[in-house]
Amino acid sequence: MQNRVKKQTRILAIDYGERRIGLAVSDPLGITAQGLETLSVSCPQDALSKIEQLVKTFRVSEIILGLPVNMDGTRGCRAQEVSGFAERLGKRTGLSVTLSDERLTSVAAHRILHRMGLKIKDKKRDVDRIAAQMLLQDYLEKYSNRGGRDAR
Repeated sequence: MQNRVKKQTRILAIDYGERRIGLAVSDPLGITAQGLETLSVSCPQDALSKIEQLVKTFRVSEIILGLPVNMDGTRGCRAQEVSGFAERLGKRTGLSVTLSDERLTSVAAHRILHRMGLKIKDKKRDVDRIAAQMLLQDYLEKYSNRGGRDAR
């Protein structure tokens, strides 16, 4: 008898900052986003290796990468750097990397952490992870309103 259980995959979201990379992953059904760890960006190659490892561990099928767009909608130097990282990440993992406007996700993450009463040291560690989680949750909700992940 053939196994008819469909393998469920996840989406990985990345908030690529100057010093840290925040990570979040969806549940297998694509309903909720859970924050993962925050990586140091001291060496982008090490970050790529760690992300590649997470892709395998969580059976990720798609990657969402926050694109730092200016408030007027233009793309600056930072957006070009992130686009280059997206290209390298796609080649390394063999997965589609979708760039998603991340305007104000870090600001919103700071507000959440402030309301939680965390110290500045703790906020720095957590803000990128929470920004990635918010980016992913927004993405999941956007597509769940269009008939789920298969609608993409």
